[in-house]
Order: sequence, then structure tokens, then C-alpha cells
Amino acid sequence: MAIPQSTDPSIRYLSTTQAYDLWAAIYDTDGNFLQALDTIEMRALVPRMLTLLETSQLPRPWKLVDLGCGTGRNTAALLDIEGASVVGLDASPGMLQVARHRLEKLSGESGQLKLEVFDMLHQPDPPDSARGADAVVSTLVLEHIPADIFFHHVGQILNPGALLLLTNMHPEMGSLSQAGFTDTKTGEKIRPISFAHTLAQVEAAATKNGLEVIGQLEEKAVDESMVSMLGDRSSKWIGVTVWFGGIFRKKS
Repeated sequence: MAIPQSTDPSIRYLSTTQAYDLWAAIYDTDGNFLQALDTIEMRALVPRMLTLLETSQLPRPWKLVDLGCGTGRNTAALLDIEGASVVGLDASPGMLQVARHRLEKLSGESGQLKLEVFDMLHQPDPPDSARGADAVVSTLVLEHIPADIFFHHVGQILNPGALLLLTNMHPEMGSLSQAGFTDTKTGEKIRPISFAHTLAQVEAAATKNGLEVIGQLEEKAVDESMVSMLGDRSSKWIGVTVWFGGIFRKKS
């Protein structure tokens, strides 16, 4: 269900692409505590994904897709995986421009990395470069996409037996707030369209599109001990469950 728009006149709603094009310049520096928490959780999730890939029937070299790659925060980690080819997809040209600048030194001229615009809401099919993937990583993206549409695209991208590493804003936080930022030029609060998906809705959409969760989805709430790591903006969220994540497999 889409999160209702606020009637606060200081808030301006834009399409996801328009909002992230504006956000791109400050996305990595504006103190987003949920992004900081996601980065911490990915330190455990990525090695878990790699262990599952190692023990799967999927042969190397692997193709890895960062779906909704943004400024390339996770794409950079995927480039560290020996021999893997990496495809970064995002609806925002502005975010991809930042990612390209960030990643060009890491990928060099090896051809290991390809970045492309892909809008899940308005394009019926993912690009050919992303199809046949052994794993998809998608973090803090599902908030902006209806779950059925998201998992339909993931199902098109993945090989049978391949993996999806997924994280997202928890619906408890989504019932109170949503992604957004303050435009430094106008002082306006900018928000894209967002959806507060329950974990049950996420698992149901995954199942409908041929994926199953491995184990269970993890949930994280903010406590006082985390504020020093996540930044001052996290203090107002103490006691609230703000994040969930886990790994899915496409059924063979």
C-alpha cells in the first residue's frame, strides 16, 4: 500500500526518479541513519550470500546485479568479488552519474562493470545485460516499488537457483515516515512515492514470482547503543523497528 502523502505544505512530492536525481548530490553525506544501518548489516549479508553461491550449482564466473544501485555503495563491494561481472541498474540518471564517478577507478577498463538506466515502474522488462544473473543485490529500493512489480523483474533477471539479497525500510518505520531529504537550495522537504510493505506481503510477492526466502527475514530496531554508530538522527527512532533483510532463492 502506498504511504499517504502529507498535507504539510513544506513537503513536495516528486516521482522516484525526479526525487533521486535531486538527492544524488548529497545522498551519501546527508546523515541518513537507515543507510548507515544498512551498510552495517550488509557486512554480514554479503558474505552469507557468497557462501551460498559457493555451495550452489551456479558456475563461476558469476554475474551480479545491483538493482537500484544508486550511488554505487554496494556496487563497489560487488566489484571486489574475484572474476565476477557486475551490472548496476537504477532509474535515476543523476544517481548513476555519481556511481560512475565513484566506481570508474575500481573497475578500470576491464569491462567488469556496466551501469544502465532501468526504471522498474515504467519499463516492462529488464535490460539484456542484467538477465541470466547468479545474484541480485537490492537494498532500500523495494520501498519505492509495488512488491509484485519488483519481484516480477527480479524473477526475469535471475537464473534458476540464483539468489536475491534484499533489504528494505521496515513497515513499522514506514507507518511513521518515509525516505526523503531536504533540498539545500529551497529548504523544501522532498519525498518520492513510497510503499510500506509488510514482511508477509514481501514473502507472498516473492512466492508468486518463483522465489523463496532462505531461513527467515531479519528485523532490526534502533536501541541506545546504536546511536553513536548511526548518527544523531537515529535517536528519535529508539525502540522502533526500522530495517529488515534477508536472502531469497529463485526456485529451479
